[in-house]
Formats: sequence, structure tokens, C-alpha cells
Amino acid sequence: MTVPLDLSAYRRYFPALQQEMNGQPVIYWDNPGGTQVAQQVIEAMTRYLREANANAHGAFLTSRHTDETIAAARQAMADFLNAASPAEIVFGPNMTTLTFAFSRAIGKTLQPGDEIIVTVLDHDANVAPWLALQERGVVVRTVDIHPEHVTLNLEDLQAKLNERTRLVAVGYASNAVGTINDVRRITELAHAVGALVWIDAVQYAPHGPIDVQALDADFLVCSAYKFFGPHLGILYGKREQLERFPAYKVRPASNAVPDRWETGTQNHEGLAGLLGAIDYLTLLGEEQAAHYGNDPALQSYAGRRHTLKVAMRAISDYEHQLSAQLLRGLREIQGLRIYGISGTTPEELAQRVPTVACTIDGRHPRELAVALGERGIFAWDGNYYALGLMERLGLEGRGGALRLGLCHYNTSAEIERVLGVLEELA
Repeated sequence: MTVPLDLSAYRRYFPALQQEMNGQPVIYWDNPGGTQVAQQVIEAMTRYLREANANAHGAFLTSRHTDETIAAARQAMADFLNAASPAEIVFGPNMTTLTFAFSRAIGKTLQPGDEIIVTVLDHDANVAPWLALQERGVVVRTVDIHPEHVTLNLEDLQAKLNERTRLVAVGYASNAVGTINDVRRITELAHAVGALVWIDAVQYAPHGPIDVQALDADFLVCSAYKFFGPHLGILYGKREQLERFPAYKVRPASNAVPDRWETGTQNHEGLAGLLGAIDYLTLLGEEQAAHYGNDPALQSYAGRRHTLKVAMRAISDYEHQLSAQLLRGLREIQGLRIYGISGTTPEELAQRVPTVACTIDGRHPRELAVALGERGIFAWDGNYYALGLMERLGLEGRGGALRLGLCHYNTSAEIERVLGVLEELA
């Protein structure tokens, strides 16, 4: 592209962004904890509750509409993730609950002495469910990081992989410092010793395209409320893996996949909202398609899958611009330290999502978050459930860090406003 990409016009689809505080627009930089929802999501959920609110598999009209909503949402997520079949998509209340459910099922097939690998870099939702299997005699090994730039130590991973490794749990991107892991390479290494891979893509999903077939992922989990939709968890699993493990379910429930993994009544209005989120991203992709018409990386996709990959590629490109501006500005603030990749070359930006953890000398992270919040700037502080990482960086006992998390509806002007406030606080 010859001109910088600007997606700020898409702010008009997010009603929450119109709110003001102290006479200025509110700035949402708590996006790693949950993005705001698109208007299409609000309308889809309202429409479902008004016109189709019923349980599934009934003999009447509104129940059939619910069945159609579930099927459409499953196909939409198969398109978003490039799954081979919608039967490989499982819905649940959130990623954490889905991971605990599957860790229990997988653990039932393991023997004492079998090994699972987790990482220091991950959110605890991709650590604690596997640590719980230690009560069965499973050995859990933890991969370290390179602390200077907070990237995963792949040499340490390779050293820990062996013939007893049964599963590797790894994040696609860090919810704390933004590091993107080479999950394709990690999957290759795990498969070489016969191990499965469980990928937590919650933090990556709003920032770039995902192709589970290209990754050769065994399992991948994400959350709709992190990519502009409602509170809902999504799991992709290769069909043979969904059929392989024992599901904990009520006796009358279907034993077919994916239904056997979806315990109880699902969040049907949430599934309608998920369709609204996919509709929004499809609209963005359609409008940005001209920018990527000759991109060979996108030519293998067709229909909505192509349009969604265009949308996520456009989002990624725009967010790289925002990240570069933010990181340059943060490095100029005296006493501020960035944890993670802080460079702004294209190569460095490709290794991170626009999530930044930082501290300011003499300021507690909660103090910074409160001061920003009083100015209408919403940002998180603490450990954000990345407990192992904060302990490894020596931050857990000091209040963690301030987290600044952007997405594509944020703007260059917002960055300048936030930088100004941080400079004042420093």
C-alpha cells in the first residue's frame, strides 16, 4: 500500500465510543480485558430475544429459529478460524470453563508420569487447568521466557519435549505484554514427539487472521467478547480429537460432536450476537478488499472466509501503525519502562499485538490506572491473570504493571492524549 491505512471511520459502529467524561470522549484502552461491541451485535441480540427466544430442538417456530441461529454461528466461526467443518466448533460460557472441561476429559486418559508443558508467558486460564492434573500424577513442566524482551524461550521448550509429553499448552499472544508466539513452529515441535497442542488465541483473535488448518492446531480457544462480540467462549478441535476424549455430559444429551461437549442450554442470544460480530467484520473486509486484491497470502480463501481474512489483515496493518506510534512515545517518557518488545521496525511489530505493559518509577500501577480513569482513559493494572509472568518479571509483589491495550477502533489522536497524561504523571 502506498498510503497508511486508517480504520478510524469504523468507530461509528461502536455506540460505547460516543460516551464522554469531563467533556471529552472516553478512551477505551482496556481492550485486552474485553472490547466494546459493534452495533450489529446489539441489534442481533435484541432481534433474537424479541423474535426467536426459545430452547433448541423443539417442534415450533421460535425453537427452529434458535436451531438456525446455533447452526449459523457454528458456520460463522468455522469461517473465521478456517476450520474444515462447523462440527469442529464448540461453544461454552468462556475460554476458561471450556479449558477446564477439556483438561478434565483429557486428564482421564493420562497415566502417572505423563507430561504436559505450559509456559511462563500464558494467562493462568491456560496454566491452572493443566496444573490441576497433577493430582492424577501428571508431571507439568513450565517453559521459560527471554526476560529482556519477554519472548518465549523455544530452546527451553525443545529441551522439555520428550516421548512422555502428551500436550503442550501455549498462548497465541500474551495478554500482558503482547508477544506473539510462533504457534506453528511450536505445533510442529510438539507433533514431532506425538503431543497435542492447546492454543489460547483469546488475545490474538481481535488482532490478526487465524487459520487452524494452516497451524495444524489440535485445539484452539478464543472468546467473542475479545473480538467485538458478547461474552461467549469458542473452542475449535479437530474432529478426531473431539471424538476421541470422553465428554462429561447428561445422559439424554447427544453423543455426536460437537453437541456432546456443550453441556446444558447454551447462550443463544450470545450466539446471535456472535453472528453480529462476524457481520461487522465481514462488512469491514468487504470495504477494505480493494487494498488487498493482489495479496497472495489471501488467495487461497474464498467467499466469507476470504472477506474475514481481509478484515483481520487490515486490522493488523492499522494496529501496527498505532503500536509504532505508541511505543515511540512511551520510550520518550522519562522513568517509564516497557516490558516486552519495544521496537518499531516492521519485523518487531509483527511479533506483537498492540498490548503494552509498563511501569513508571515512583508510581504504583493502580495509582496510574486511577489517574488515567479520572481523565476518562480506561486502562488495566495488576497481573491480568498472567500470574507466572508477573512473578518471573519481579512485578507481582509490586502491583504488577499498567496495561495499555489498543484495537482498531482506537486512533492516533487518542494515543497523543494518553501520552500527554502519562508524561504529566511521570
